[in-house]
Amino acid sequence: MIRARRARIVATLGPASRAPGMVKSLAEAGVDVFRLNFSHGSHDDHAAALKAVRGAEIALQRPLGVLADLQGPKLRLGRFANVEIDVKPGHKMRFDLDPTPGDATRVQMPHPEIFRALRTGMLLLLDDGRVRLRVGERTDEWADVTVESGSKLSDRKGVAVPEAVVPVSALTPKDREDLAFALRMGVDWVALSFVQKPEDMAELKSIVKGRAACLAKIEKPQALADLEAILDYCDGVMVARGDLGVEMEPEEVPVAQKRIIRAARQRGVPVIVATQMLESMTASPAPTRAEASDVANAVYEGADALMLSAETASGDYPLEAVGIMNRIMERVEADPLWPSLMDAEHAGMDDIDADALVAAARKAGEAQSTACIVIFTTLGGTARRMSRERPLQPMLALTPKPETARRLALVWGLEPRLGKEPASLEDVTDDAVNSAMQYGLAQPGQRVLILAGTPFGAPGAANLLRLAHAPMKKARKS
Repeated sequence: MIRARRARIVATLGPASRAPGMVKSLAEAGVDVFRLNFSHGSHDDHAAALKAVRGAEIALQRPLGVLADLQGPKLRLGRFANVEIDVKPGHKMRFDLDPTPGDATRVQMPHPEIFRALRTGMLLLLDDGRVRLRVGERTDEWADVTVESGSKLSDRKGVAVPEAVVPVSALTPKDREDLAFALRMGVDWVALSFVQKPEDMAELKSIVKGRAACLAKIEKPQALADLEAILDYCDGVMVARGDLGVEMEPEEVPVAQKRIIRAARQRGVPVIVATQMLESMTASPAPTRAEASDVANAVYEGADALMLSAETASGDYPLEAVGIMNRIMERVEADPLWPSLMDAEHAGMDDIDADALVAAARKAGEAQSTACIVIFTTLGGTARRMSRERPLQPMLALTPKPETARRLALVWGLEPRLGKEPASLEDVTDDAVNSAMQYGLAQPGQRVLILAGTPFGAPGAANLLRLAHAPMKKARKS
């Protein structure tokens, strides 16, 4: 179960895929991390899905991560007396706090925080951008709007305010209940939706308290404006192109994707590219050529992982979607151009011993005689630093902690496995060489590069770089 590619696959579990047999098949086909989407499904559904993942992990002897994706705040209109109204450019109406069912002249928008954030001339987007409106006069209790484009507006459609930071917590009461449940279950990652500012992630981390790694979904223009500060609080980040594409012009989304990936790679923060990667495969056994190119481009950019949503959660061809994504990733990484792209950009080194050691390991790993890099890690920091350098040699991350191994399943190029805590330098060497040979990453006589930290058994940055050789097979006596 050593992957033949470095980029990782995240797949969403749902009605089409959460059965134990299917989960195991998806992991065999290439899934490294399974996403539980708390916008859908019950707690019982998610508990059963997580149990299936842990069962597949035991069967395949490979750590599998579980990502709990919180729904986040959903800003919506109220209801219409006749369910739906017709609108056209120039149509004027009022949004207010009155819960009375609306008509063509007014409707409730039950979010006073939006009214407080609005200013005359601001843009409002409804129904995933299908209806665009411009704000006219407004108070803290109502706003007059004019339709710029669109044809129909119906009950409970979503509201987006791309030009303002809406003073609403990214964690709703539902999210807090879901988060508590997910942490009790023992998920490995928690994703926060609709992050707008660093304080959103700081609040999540203060609740999680290290029980899971925390990931920010970048789907608001406001988050892009404060990206570096948000990354200060992130263990991972997601380019959530669906909602990001609602609030930004289409031509801006690819630029935003590249910016987020570059910023995350510079910091060694795992980055996922998500939404509509193979969307047509919800109903087709093969992707479009444009979708194949989209997947390939994210791999060329050096993203840690790519995510499948409806393709595996509710689509007709979940296994095929994972299989084709796996094949595209392997093909890109076999391209002679790909290594030069991975080597074209390296993060600046902080003035600490661990970064200096990782830089030295990357340089030493370039020798053709180096078969693989073995990293001993307790909490995963050294392994993530090594991954940030995008070495082309296989990387085996050995840890005594199952939770660390599962979190590292998301990280580019790492093959996390459980291993005992070494007690001596001799143990480090023997365990590294034996593990590299056990997993087929080194052959007799090949060189193994070892990263570890001393004193052994104490969490901390690596301070030991060692070269060892896999032993030659002894000749049989005649």
